[in-house]
Amino acid sequence: MMFGTLSRYFFRRYLATTGWFLVGVSAIAFLLDFSETAGRMSGLPGYTIGGGIVMTAVRLPLILQQTVPFIALFVGMTVLIGLNRKYELVVTRAAGISVWQFMFPFIAGSLALGVLTMTALNPLAAWGQRQALLVESDWRGENAVLRKAPQIPWLRQISGRDDVIIGAQTVQENGTKLIDAVLIHFDSGGRVILRQDAATAKLEDGYWQLNGVVERKPGEIPLRKASVQLRTNLKQDFVQERLTAPETIGFFDLSNRIAAAKSFGISTKALETQFNSLLSQPLLLVAMTLIAATVSLKFSRFNQSRSVILGGILSGFMLYVITVLVKAFGSSGVVPPFVATWIPVVVALALGATILLHQEDG
Repeated sequence: MMFGTLSRYFFRRYLATTGWFLVGVSAIAFLLDFSETAGRMSGLPGYTIGGGIVMTAVRLPLILQQTVPFIALFVGMTVLIGLNRKYELVVTRAAGISVWQFMFPFIAGSLALGVLTMTALNPLAAWGQRQALLVESDWRGENAVLRKAPQIPWLRQISGRDDVIIGAQTVQENGTKLIDAVLIHFDSGGRVILRQDAATAKLEDGYWQLNGVVERKPGEIPLRKASVQLRTNLKQDFVQERLTAPETIGFFDLSNRIAAAKSFGISTKALETQFNSLLSQPLLLVAMTLIAATVSLKFSRFNQSRSVILGGILSGFMLYVITVLVKAFGSSGVVPPFVATWIPVVVALALGATILLHQEDG
């Protein structure tokens, strides 16, 4: 009965501290991102202060999602150090409760935080990222000079005798609308015969609708056209799967997108890596909590060893960097997605448990 009451008390302490950290990190992230957005986009034709606030607000879930592992680390350290300083962990140990028993509420809390991040925060972050891209494109208007070019994959379409490579600065509407599109036409010998630069390119049923087109042929003067229709055999579903970034797809849609991409013969490495990364998020937060425990459970009434705390922070940071780095390898196909996302988490869990076993049980 005492252990049940104690577990609930520790769990409430963990939830309350997590809530305060989320509020604090959200406020700091909002201020920093708003300042960065204002500095980067204040010169755009459609930018307003109110629009900047809205854009920062819809981007906030994505930023918060990226900081959740660190929040789990610092929450664990803060709660455990606080309990130590008030002798609460000392009394708990004196009552015969092992470290694995009183750590259970913290592990359960980190698991719950990971599940909420995966099922609630991620879909909201994906939606917010899509809205932010739309808002930014609206602000830029037709000003191509100020556009920042993200990494957009190129498409190749072969329709009859037409061999065309298509790229763009920005994509909208799940990839079916391209902003600042570039279309390069080749002949049967692989030589460039035409380049079309279009302000927008919209994929319709059986053709691309190009608007604000400048056509350039070798040795000829550029020709401007208000609109051009380019025949295509590309389907909207294919283009959506090819051009949509994994970060703009919510957790519950990823499995369907992976199946659709496979049906088109498109590489699913990035999508599978994102899916497995989200699935491993709860265990990653548990690993962060175990790392926090390894540096916070040693009793100290007034000052916890700064070197030990710094070691815990560096360990959590290194784990986060490794997961991000290996995730990039998984997305590019260098490492299988499952291995890229799960191995670092499993190793961190095993390492944290081993250190705790050594510290507590010898």
